[in-house]
Amino acid sequence: MSRLPPAPTDQYVSLPDTRLVTTRALLTARENLTNTLNARAMMCLYGGAGFGKTVAATSCLRALEADEDIRRITFHARATTRAVRHELFATLELPGQPPRYATEFDHLLKTTLATHPRTLVLDEAQWLQSDQLEYVRYLWDDPHTQPAVIFVGGEGCYHALRKEPMLSSRIFIWQHFTRLTPDEVLDVIPLCHPFWADADPDDITFADSRAAHGNFRNWARLTAHTQTALHRTGRTRIDQEVLRWAFSRLSST
Repeated sequence: MSRLPPAPTDQYVSLPDTRLVTTRALLTARENLTNTLNARAMMCLYGGAGFGKTVAATSCLRALEADEDIRRITFHARATTRAVRHELFATLELPGQPPRYATEFDHLLKTTLATHPRTLVLDEAQWLQSDQLEYVRYLWDDPHTQPAVIFVGGEGCYHALRKEPMLSSRIFIWQHFTRLTPDEVLDVIPLCHPFWADADPDDITFADSRAAHGNFRNWARLTAHTQTALHRTGRTRIDQEVLRWAFSRLSST
């Protein structure tokens, strides 16, 4: 059973015909996640916003879901330990009402995690503070529980985990996602969307240097605006005039 979101929600911008491209980072993530799950260990997948870490983690885990009970929690603000307990209660779909007392709650969660192997994906984990990170370690450390834990987050996630010696010493794999290099952009972007398939490589390099900067999320926004420009002008091929119009819609340029 998996509680991962459906594939169409992976992208922040709705772009029909967008394809997931197997980059070196994605291949590495697939191997790292498989090894982490096999070891029932913990790993940290981190990097700047828009570098593709959440899409990589979700798509790779989705391919493993037939054999795994995968549950994902996404944090959008600083959470309390009580909130983490309640998120786990809801994510694990436990029956009845959440226990009122911490000791009772902890016993329930540990008992549940001991029933069969599960994978917990903690997305935007940079929002977790010391007490909550220690609580995750406390659940994982119990000799009877069997979770694999995947921390996914921004650069702040790495620093947050590294500040917790007892937790960071237990991280099985650290993987840092970075922006695409110029050579990777030329290899990857023509495969991501049909609009770029027959684009001049110089125009793709121009778009990357002026607006996208090796960032998948920037490329998605730029593609959406470029699509609009092509429709409005009736053109069928991307050129630098079309790209400059698209750049004008992006605040980063």
